[in-house]
Amino acid sequence: AEASSFWSSALRDSVVRATTYSFGSVCLGSLLVAIVQALRALEHRTRNNDDLQILSCIIQCILSCIQGIIEELNRWAYVYVGLYGFSYLEAGRNVMQLFEAKGWTSIITDDLADNVLFMMALAIGLASGLVGLILGYMDQDLLAGIGLEEGSAGPAFFIGLLSGFLFATIVLSVVGSAVNTVIVCYAEDPAAFQMNHPELSSQMRAAWTQAWPGVV
Repeated sequence: AEASSFWSSALRDSVVRATTYSFGSVCLGSLLVAIVQALRALEHRTRNNDDLQILSCIIQCILSCIQGIIEELNRWAYVYVGLYGFSYLEAGRNVMQLFEAKGWTSIITDDLADNVLFMMALAIGLASGLVGLILGYMDQDLLAGIGLEEGSAGPAFFIGLLSGFLFATIVLSVVGSAVNTVIVCYAEDPAAFQMNHPELSSQMRAAWTQAWPGVV
């Protein structure tokens, strides 16, 4: 009920909490998640390379050493940090316990929101690249200021593509965070959602029941 309005006290308190005394937890979580993701990506790339087997073994050893806390390093933890002011590791542990208690591990594993947002960002990047391509054809000296005296169409396309994709990714990350918050809050207290927004709650329940029968 507290979050039923656009700028309610609950939302205001969460924003203040996430940007002040819980900001360190958010930064720590971003650093740890980035390190783990980088190690996993590097291990995946070196796994089948015979010349990098030693590096692959070292990375696997590092990941195995921190295996106990890897599950706590997740993007869902940011929701609990903002809502309740938990430390990042404590929030990660609590939110995973919530999903396990609800039997929602398959839902968070199969979450397709990130894929949809990535495709949207890529589409925006391609549209921006197309604009750059058109401008490059119209003005061959468009990029003369950076040393490209002629043939600006190709570079203009890639500059537009990269710029559009990066800006779209940043903006759409807010949407992704909102989706994560909805999932966590719905898992924690579906009754409150049903009480305050019965129509949306019914639609969400019907859609999720169709996608994951017996889970929701």
